[in-house]
Amino acid sequence: MPRSRLLWLTVPSLLWFAVFSVGPLVAMFVIATLKWKGLLYEPTYIGLGNVTKVFADPVFHAAVRNSLIQVAVAVPVMIPLAFMLGYHLNTRPRGHRVLSVLYFSPGLISISTTGMIFYGVLSPNGGVNGLLGAVGLDSLATAWLADPATALPALIAVDLWRGVGWTAVLFASRLASLDGEVLEAAQIDGAGRFRTMWRVAFPMVKDYVRTLTMLQFLWTLFTSAALILLLTKGGPGTSSTTLSYLVYAKAFSQRDLGYSQVVGVVLLLVGIAGMVLIRALFRTKEESR
Repeated sequence: MPRSRLLWLTVPSLLWFAVFSVGPLVAMFVIATLKWKGLLYEPTYIGLGNVTKVFADPVFHAAVRNSLIQVAVAVPVMIPLAFMLGYHLNTRPRGHRVLSVLYFSPGLISISTTGMIFYGVLSPNGGVNGLLGAVGLDSLATAWLADPATALPALIAVDLWRGVGWTAVLFASRLASLDGEVLEAAQIDGAGRFRTMWRVAFPMVKDYVRTLTMLQFLWTLFTSAALILLLTKGGPGTSSTTLSYLVYAKAFSQRDLGYSQVVGVVLLLVGIAGMVLIRALFRTKEESR
């Protein structure tokens, strides 16, 4: 078949990409220049007025800080822990099939069910405070979701609970494709399991680690709104308000679409910057040449 005809076969995909990927991005930048309450209202062009409004808003500054804290804690904790669990799972310990199911299960639970579970677990009379009381640590008990000092850490802990096991199973599937003789040779040469895991296995799957790190970074940055809506609604105050939640709150609760889309643009830029940073941190020797 001539190349020109093959190129025509890509037209439906290109149209799909233009309409459903490029189109929304362009719309986001356009709406960011409007004062608009929603589809039933007439929009007014105000140029950079929304940008000035957003960057002067203390709530936005709090959202930026909380989002950076969230990804700076969740991702560096999740990836190494998931890799270690995945490596252990790849060694096929007794009951490894059951472990695989248990690790993967939290990622299969709907966000609404997860919110309901942890709303009970983290409530003042819930499981965490009950456990602390049972072991004589009543002084540490608090209203985890209603305390400004613990609301964001509690949400990060839930993110880790949902993501670590799922990521560990993905790591285990990638590690299963490695040449077992290389790992056995390292152990024969005297390398212990910990050293084999980090000095031999990790470099061999570094490109995959980079990919999963990017995915978890984007997942944490862009999808925290649903859990925050269910558990804290951004509070107390702005202690758990993140950029993704602020986009939702301004668009659907406060009917300020222009403000919302300016925050969306900032969120997009933070996501791009984060992926560039992760790619640089996990650059392989071949890519550095």
